[in-house]
Amino acid sequence: MEVKAVAKYVRISPTKVRKVARELKGKPVGDALSVLGFMPQRSAKVLEKIISSAVANADQKPDVEVDNLSVANIIVNQGPSLKRFRPRAMGRASRILKRTSHITVVLAEA
Repeated sequence: MEVKAVAKYVRISPTKVRKVARELKGKPVGDALSVLGFMPQRSAKVLEKIISSAVANADQKPDVEVDNLSVANIIVNQGPSLKRFRPRAMGRASRILKRTSHITVVLAEA
């Protein structure tokens, strides 16, 4: 049985989230949460919240054993970018893209 949780419009670049998410695929949920607790990246806190949310979703279903869950997949897609401008030399301006992410965590029973 698969359980998932989705976080949309998270204000962090998808490439930064993917770097942390690569380390978690295939691990049991307890191990994944303990690894995330020691990671210094900002995306580790975000992923920790989403995995905890997926575990809470699984707890609501009577036929799912929460102790046997593992991270089946983490999908990180790019959301809309906020466009900002920064003043530059000689009256010019350069564009800054503040990127957002859509993160989906899928848990499955091992």
